[in-house]
Amino acid sequence: MPPVDAILARLLALHPRRIDLSLERVWRLLAALGDPQRRLPPVVHVAGTNGKGSTIAFMRAMLEAAGARVHVYTSPNLVRVNERFRLAGKLVSDAELVEVLADCERANAGAPATVFEIETAAAFLLYARHAADVLLLEVGLGGRLDATNVIDAPLASVITPISLDHREYLGDTLEKITAEKAAILKRGMPAVIGRQGEGALSVIMRHAEAVGAPLLVLGQDWTVGEERGRLVFQDRDGLVDLPAPRLYGRHQFDNAGTAIAALRAAGLTVPVGAIERGLTSVDWPARMQRLTGGLLAPLAPTDSELWLDGGHNADGGRVIAAAMADLEERVPRPLVLVVGMLATKDIAGFLANFAGLARRLIAVPMHQDKGLPAQAVANAARAAGIPADCSDGVEAALRGVAALNLTPAPRILVTGSLYLAGETLAANGTPPA
Repeated sequence: MPPVDAILARLLALHPRRIDLSLERVWRLLAALGDPQRRLPPVVHVAGTNGKGSTIAFMRAMLEAAGARVHVYTSPNLVRVNERFRLAGKLVSDAELVEVLADCERANAGAPATVFEIETAAAFLLYARHAADVLLLEVGLGGRLDATNVIDAPLASVITPISLDHREYLGDTLEKITAEKAAILKRGMPAVIGRQGEGALSVIMRHAEAVGAPLLVLGQDWTVGEERGRLVFQDRDGLVDLPAPRLYGRHQFDNAGTAIAALRAAGLTVPVGAIERGLTSVDWPARMQRLTGGLLAPLAPTDSELWLDGGHNADGGRVIAAAMADLEERVPRPLVLVVGMLATKDIAGFLANFAGLARRLIAVPMHQDKGLPAQAVANAARAAGIPADCSDGVEAALRGVAALNLTPAPRILVTGSLYLAGETLAANGTPPA
């Protein structure tokens, strides 16, 4: 077993619940480590349900195009845990990750702590040891009791679109979930708010007023949209006409705009030229990613398209389906979905978005504790009006698509879970780098 995996296996045994939201354990561990969270580079803290990772990817690309040194902490990883820790532009090495995890394990001294809490403490220790201009910090789950919510004064907070997800941990209504996420806002520190429904926005505005956090809200203080295939961003400093984002889908215009607004709110100087270069060079795997190389594409029908997206909730399904519909309008092809999902997700809400759009669905099992059996996914698809079959995995599903003999060659989308996306990238031989 590799050293990183060996440490993570030991850490898993420290706390019986993989997810147990609390700040007490992480505060204790950080104190034992000498409070590295107080020695971090300036932080931009990002919460939300959908779009967090894409927004961070845009910010990183723009900042690096401007010559900045950028640390990034995101979750979950797709293939390797190293993906969560980006150190001044590169994924952390195995050796350095083993070192900081071991430091945290010793400091924790066998006390109860979740793996995410220890990974977050390790990230803070790692980033405190290496100079950078900024740290882009993604909330793991929720906000109020998330292990990342120990930052007293971020340069800016960001809240991307909020929808119903993780209800077993955050609450059974949109308002309750929003209140958890809005708790990352800090007194006197600006907060950029992405596209929200009225209910969520009202909760955010009430919380911001209570803590004294100035807001910059999409549609009120800044706007972003597509005009003639280009991105147009406007705020109080004026209008900027920019190239379309490299990440595909209408929702990525919003995420790119949120990134620009956040950098400006944080006071980080990024020239327009660097914003342009960031928009056209950004990379964020498993978000409407087209797989043109690797081991899987040859298994699909000749001339077909193979796409991958880790969307897994109803709102994520909505934006993915919209992106697929846009592709269909440009170049019509039969759409075949390859879907695996967790039992904790709203599978009916997710699949409803594809009714009338997908020609067929092939369900695959999830190799996770709470993975839905393929037959359950297929049954949910049929209930949504989508013909469905089952397969043993993505490779077998692609061979099954080839057997359908669809004309023209189909557009295939592997979706439903970031875990499935990670398995797909691993099977394709193209893990994130």
